[in-house]
Amino acid sequence: MLLKNASVYRNDLHTFKNADILVENGIIIDIGHINIGGRSVIDLDGAAVVPGLVDVHSHGRAGADFIGADAKALSRMAKDYARHGVTTVMPTLASAPFEEMLGAVSRINDFSAGRGEADFCGVHLEGRYLNSKRRGAHAEIYLSELNPDELENEVFRMCKALQISAAFELDSDGSFARKAKEIGATLSLGHTDATYEEALLAEENGVCAYTHLFNAMPPLHHRSGGAICAALTGNKFAEIICDGIHIAPEMIRFAYSMLGYNRTVLISDSMEATGCPDGEYNIAGNPATVKNGIALTPDGALAGSTLTLDSAVNNLMDFCQIPLTDAILCATENPARQIGIFDSRGSIDVGKRADMLILSSKERLEIKNVIINGELVY
Repeated sequence: MLLKNASVYRNDLHTFKNADILVENGIIIDIGHINIGGRSVIDLDGAAVVPGLVDVHSHGRAGADFIGADAKALSRMAKDYARHGVTTVMPTLASAPFEEMLGAVSRINDFSAGRGEADFCGVHLEGRYLNSKRRGAHAEIYLSELNPDELENEVFRMCKALQISAAFELDSDGSFARKAKEIGATLSLGHTDATYEEALLAEENGVCAYTHLFNAMPPLHHRSGGAICAALTGNKFAEIICDGIHIAPEMIRFAYSMLGYNRTVLISDSMEATGCPDGEYNIAGNPATVKNGIALTPDGALAGSTLTLDSAVNNLMDFCQIPLTDAILCATENPARQIGIFDSRGSIDVGKRADMLILSSKERLEIKNVIINGELVY
């Protein structure tokens, strides 16, 4: 496939450039002014093209949750992500019985995306190694101590990529972090009651990101900065649920002013009700009521979101008054870098997967078409 006369977003240049894109076997093999025969040609007439979105924190959507989803439900979710421009997803598991979590990991590992479906690039274990004081919507009965022996299970080593969110202040001897790194996991501090000093120690032990910043961690206080201060003043990635509900718009603007487009990672944290009517739903088998698009547990805790990542990008632009050329990095390159897959996706570059979005303009993330693995699918 040859995309002619595109206005291509170049991460390295931080702008759009006129170019053609040549794709072969799902991989970008050339970018420039290309004249070659024997290819299917799509003339974009100057339309903007950006990388496909990467969501590293999503529990489900389209009426399904990754904990209990079978192959049919996984396929349904994969299609729904793709329709919103999300071409790569890291399925995220909330706290559940350990055997159920292992089963979910195994099913996700076995899933192979079909045409028009987002790629599931690995697994994000948000459950069960959390601080009970900051458990949020996670059922306390399923929380566990940070036991490195649990990470020995073969299903974790079989993940294409693995992220573990945990309250690393509870990892007193650092053994859990060491084992997690040994099996190739990305470490993120989340659902944590860590002090500022404990957060810095967690970074020394391998933490490279903060799970949904502000949520499920101590609030900022002038006498104790905690994990939030460590995230804002450091050099690690920080996830943001940019729906204006989990974090007030002015606080998102404050955080972005310190994180910038280099460290902000937009996530959906979506749950099974995303794309569905209000009503009664579950997150990892725990009840949640969705009203006006807001998901709450019976005790009033936020139970994930019904946000889509394309909306998150536009919200970030609105809340922070920034251009698309800044915001798009927060949903493409940054999440890909966070989980160690930027070598294959997250930007439009030679040698990478041909996952791209064709837009209506360069001003907003308004998606006209979706290309996944070199195929025009929507």
